Amino acid sequence: WQQNIRYLMGRPVGVSLMNGQGVSGILCNVYNGEIYLMEYLYQSQFATKHYPFQMIQDIHPFPNC
Repeated sequence: WQQNIRYLMGRPVGVSLMNGQGVSGILCNVYNGEIYLMEYLYQSQFATKHYPFQMIQDIHPFPNC
């Protein structure tokens, strides 16, 4: 996934984490060994969360409808 990370910037992605959890959102940035993901919280609230590379198993772009 790391070789395709620049192609995924600004796109909706699903992220599978090493602990078996998954998160999804818009990939906003990659900096200093971390990804920054804009995630939906509730109502009209969003949050940018960051995940270190070592926590990430894989990243996939959302498919077309």
